Amino acid sequence: MKQISFSDNWTCNGKPVTLPHDAQISEKRGADVSNGGHGYFPGGVYTYEKAFTAPQEWEGKDILIEFEGVYKNATVSLNGKELCFHPYGYTGFFVELDGLNYGGENTLTVVADNSKLPNSRWYSGSGIYRPAWLYVCEKGGLRPESVKISTVSIDPAVVKIESPVSVKAEVDGICGEGTSFELTIPDARLWSDETPTLYTAKITAGEGDTMEIPFGIRQITWSNKGLFLNGKETLLRGGCVHHDSGILGAATYAESEERRVRILKENGFNAIRSAHNPASKAMLEACDRLGMYVMDETFDMWYNRKNPYDYGKDFEACWETDVTSMVERDFNHPSVILYSIGNEVGEPAEAKGLEYGKKMIELCHRLDPSRPVTCGSNLMIMGRTAKGNALYKDGEQPGGEQKPQKENGNASLAFNIMASFIGSGMNKSGNSRQIDEVTTPFLDSLDIAGYNYASGRYPLEEKAHPNRVVFGSETFPQDIWKNWQMVKKYPYLVGDFMWTSWDYLGEAGIGAWSYTGGMPFNRPYPWLLAGAGVIDILGVPDGSCKYTATVWGLEQNPVIAVKPVNHPGVRVSKSIWRGTNAILSWSWAGCEGNKAEVEVYSDQSQVELLINGKSVGRKKVKECKALFKVRYAPGTVTAVAYDASGRETGRSELSSATGPFGVAVRPEKTEAKPGEIVYVPVNIEGGNGLVESNADRKLTVTVEGGELLAFGSANPCTEEQYHTGCFTTYYGRALAIVRAGESGTITIKAADRSMTGTAEIPVK
Repeated sequence: MKQISFSDNWTCNGKPVTLPHDAQISEKRGADVSNGGHGYFPGGVYTYEKAFTAPQEWEGKDILIEFEGVYKNATVSLNGKELCFHPYGYTGFFVELDGLNYGGENTLTVVADNSKLPNSRWYSGSGIYRPAWLYVCEKGGLRPESVKISTVSIDPAVVKIESPVSVKAEVDGICGEGTSFELTIPDARLWSDETPTLYTAKITAGEGDTMEIPFGIRQITWSNKGLFLNGKETLLRGGCVHHDSGILGAATYAESEERRVRILKENGFNAIRSAHNPASKAMLEACDRLGMYVMDETFDMWYNRKNPYDYGKDFEACWETDVTSMVERDFNHPSVILYSIGNEVGEPAEAKGLEYGKKMIELCHRLDPSRPVTCGSNLMIMGRTAKGNALYKDGEQPGGEQKPQKENGNASLAFNIMASFIGSGMNKSGNSRQIDEVTTPFLDSLDIAGYNYASGRYPLEEKAHPNRVVFGSETFPQDIWKNWQMVKKYPYLVGDFMWTSWDYLGEAGIGAWSYTGGMPFNRPYPWLLAGAGVIDILGVPDGSCKYTATVWGLEQNPVIAVKPVNHPGVRVSKSIWRGTNAILSWSWAGCEGNKAEVEVYSDQSQVELLINGKSVGRKKVKECKALFKVRYAPGTVTAVAYDASGRETGRSELSSATGPFGVAVRPEKTEAKPGEIVYVPVNIEGGNGLVESNADRKLTVTVEGGELLAFGSANPCTEEQYHTGCFTTYYGRALAIVRAGESGTITIKAADRSMTGTAEIPVK
């Protein structure tokens, strides 16, 4: 079997493009084209074409195309003949190229129809947004995703290899043969988040029909005593992550996913929940290499739609194909430790929905007996459904035809509004006996029960459901201290996934802290970002992120975070989906004397705060946090931590940018390979190299020796667009993303009328 990249030399609506490609991110946003869930982007119909020659030697072989992701309603045709229709935008699919012109030209056409909005609760992107591959397969031979490798035991280390055709396999010099056989690997190094050791299985079927499969040797077990990886109790320090790539839109590059996983791990996370659809292959591969556990999720909805044109209309016809697609793709990825069959669906409270849930669980178990199955269950939503007051329910017309919501309806918005008013009280909404009764049949059918905003149930389950294993599949970031104390206390509570670890496009303003007035939900145009991430779309952690790491016991010294001081006298409106808007900065030009709220995070007994060497007080630490209200003065702010005996245990500081401000272009790599994606932070900095948070400029970025894919900042409310090369920094930061040319040097220049910054990256 031969795998060939099939991502070059496409056109989209007649214009040359390279995959992955998000056709929606460059569309003109507007208040009248869609809702805030989509980020006020319009949809459309996008026709992709690729002309290629099929060599004569391909004749007699099976030729497959793999599309890792097309949003949505993809129709694939070859030389004018329709081959495939794939509705779901988040699962990959394979197409056999039947009717090739061997030795001559062929045209492959993919039409992605994302014209009917709203069809998502967040920004989806449009088109062929993940890579495409071509496979040349021997008749009756190997196929992609056909060979399965699983761990039988870890002491001794034994792996099982299964294939629909007889194969020979070699792993570290150990060989076996057949359609189902076991290999014992001596002195095996086990895979985990701390030791992500990967092996490679070299597979051969027949003469010259080969493939290589990376895999990890690791074992998952679970009970009311906990979750165990390789026999070691494991607590999931998790964060929910949407599929988009920030300023790139939905386009999924391997370098982008690798960077995201690396930054999450550097900030203490050991687990990702793919919200609310299957993760990209590139993310899973990065998690395998770097050591990150994954809860991979199928759907955000079942048969009841959350938006008028969403996957709910396709669920009953397509769920089995799409669940199978995810599980077969995930099977050999050691990072994937949980399959989730949905998010906040009310259907399991109904007999029909419960039956569908059990069918999906059974299918996952049949395809892969080694992994537990879960669901992100909102007990309040299920309770409302049981009472006939469902948030998400389309109803039926005579004859069983679905009656969609009003065209502009948005049940998700209704939930967000309700949740905003309820606030943290939602954590107790699943505590009642009535809700427990209606949710138990479904929750007990899961291997591990995921609770969305239902932390009030954690202490109750010890007696109410002594055999149930649970975790927080979605929680408020500001609840991390309380939640983590319970994770450490109750063995059956195996982790916490905050909403959300990384900011995302769409669901505009759901997590926003705003100084512009208005309600903390349903932000009007030009709001663009959710604003809910403890890491922003550029990959910069905020105070919440460092607070979380402190609660997890991963910060050696106190951490200082400061709420923006450049809005004196303005009342902030804030969201329940974000604990603070404090950032790691003490550089606020022109704000001398303004009130400043300083948060210090520490797991010690007391902290002292000093401004320019002068103490402004010492406070007891409560729930790993101490708050100080001071007056801003440029210079240095220092935090000193003390244990219960008064002994200093650590200190840290933040300083102001000094000297004339300039543009600093700071590539994250010192050299690039041809075609590689490179991230290039562009900052407003002082002469001392520190970022200035209150001197934002609109910059223009140009690139020589490469291609500028995107340039933007983390500003959640803007009319600027990421594809134009012009954008205003936000709290002093912006980001350029560049694709390297084939050779030579990449030169990146960022400038406004008064300042210019330049950097060069050799391409080797």
